[in-house]
Amino acid sequence: MTALLILHPDDDVALATEDLAAGSAVREGLVARNDVPRGHKVALRDLPADSPVRKYGQVIGFTTRPVAAGEHVHTHNLGFQMFDREYEYGVDVRPEDPVPVAERATFDGIVRPDGRVATRNYLGILTTVNCSATTARRIAERFRRQEGLPGPLDEYPMVDGVVALTHTLGCGMAGEGSEEFAVLRRTLTGYANHPNFAGFLVLGLGCEVNEVRSLVEEWGVGRDTPVVPMTIQELGGTRATVAEGVARIKDMLPAANAVRRRPVPASELVLAMECGGSDGYSGITANPALGAAADLLIRHGGTAVFGETPEIYGAEHLLVRRAVSREVGEKLVRRIRWWEEYTARHGGSMDNNPSPGNKAGGLTTILEKSLGAAAKGGQSNLADVVQYAEPIGARGLVFMDTPGYDPVNATGMVAGGAHVLCFTTGRGSVFGCKPTPSLKLATNTPLYERMTDDMDINCGLIADGECDIAEMGRRIFDLVLATASGRRTRSEELGFGDEEFVPWQLGAVM
Repeated sequence: MTALLILHPDDDVALATEDLAAGSAVREGLVARNDVPRGHKVALRDLPADSPVRKYGQVIGFTTRPVAAGEHVHTHNLGFQMFDREYEYGVDVRPEDPVPVAERATFDGIVRPDGRVATRNYLGILTTVNCSATTARRIAERFRRQEGLPGPLDEYPMVDGVVALTHTLGCGMAGEGSEEFAVLRRTLTGYANHPNFAGFLVLGLGCEVNEVRSLVEEWGVGRDTPVVPMTIQELGGTRATVAEGVARIKDMLPAANAVRRRPVPASELVLAMECGGSDGYSGITANPALGAAADLLIRHGGTAVFGETPEIYGAEHLLVRRAVSREVGEKLVRRIRWWEEYTARHGGSMDNNPSPGNKAGGLTTILEKSLGAAAKGGQSNLADVVQYAEPIGARGLVFMDTPGYDPVNATGMVAGGAHVLCFTTGRGSVFGCKPTPSLKLATNTPLYERMTDDMDINCGLIADGECDIAEMGRRIFDLVLATASGRRTRSEELGFGDEEFVPWQLGAVM
């Protein structure tokens, strides 16, 4: 690797692949004018004020003053501006190239009686309102596995655990007919129907807007999935509810433990893709490698979903070029327009993103971040665009409209039916999302070596010149299959996933 990495012939900036000292020759005829941290940008030519700056061959921002060749390009001289993007629907749609059915990969999955395929086997406690959160956690704690100590799940090795899914919503909000109520109900319904759950308690206080019984009645959960509705008020308080909840979970354990894994086609998998704590390497290592893995899964008949609408802003015109129909492309553009209106209504801007950590890692504007984030979508055709927590029905590449905040985004994709999640990070995000196992993909080797206990795979090998994107994509694909077959992820070993259930809160708290 040279000191600079130029990603596209039309680019005005290059990526520093190492810390650059002021005065050092970084390329023939180009000297660094100031210190530039690894992962940050260097101007390749003189740029006048208020001119567009390109990276990946696309506009990532506009100069806020004249910038000289060799100068560090970042927040001090590069800013965000709105600009028109041409939407050419479907012009880059490619012919499908599926792997022959007989040659498709498999994984060892759990097949439910109704035919749904699972990658994990949990019992859940879904709360309707924050008022029942503590009680739900106390029930789940009775079943927590502790290393080296005997516990109530020892006789049930096929049960991955009991998880309490708690949140801050469910009351103090508009009810039936409101958008915020519909989003919460859709999220809870998605988790109730997730194949990684073998059964549920549904726990409320008893007087909340999000009533237990009306919620359960609209679910339509299959007869083979036990669902027990409970309210603290009806059962006589916290102690009585905990005792009843523990008894009901114990009743479910024998049936939940009766499952066995068997080979299942990879076409049954829904892979969720997320990036968080991103840096200057995200768009050139882990995200495109994850995109290559998604392309491979799709060729094997499976589905890959990604979201974070505010973090594809400025790259959406590239995605609509791959939309399988004008209708699909227009669905994405409508969500972009909704976000522009939504942020303006709340006194914000789409460029409130990136975060301080993203900027420290070399990302300057939302346009730059989005172009790197969109690389998770690989090269496959865009098959569908769905609402937050909406069931993912299409095969192939799907986009879900979600916020960029990691736990809210992941919650929506899991509610949509994702079996495994791949989470790329350059700064070092720690995360899990029960009941779906979460794999962490490091964008650079120093991060991987510093946070080995949290990272599952080192995509920094691409930047180190030891692996190309296609090979890393194959490694990620193989790791996804192994994880779907029961291999524990780093976040599972660390116990993540009980606190990361965060439904999207849209409306006013009243």
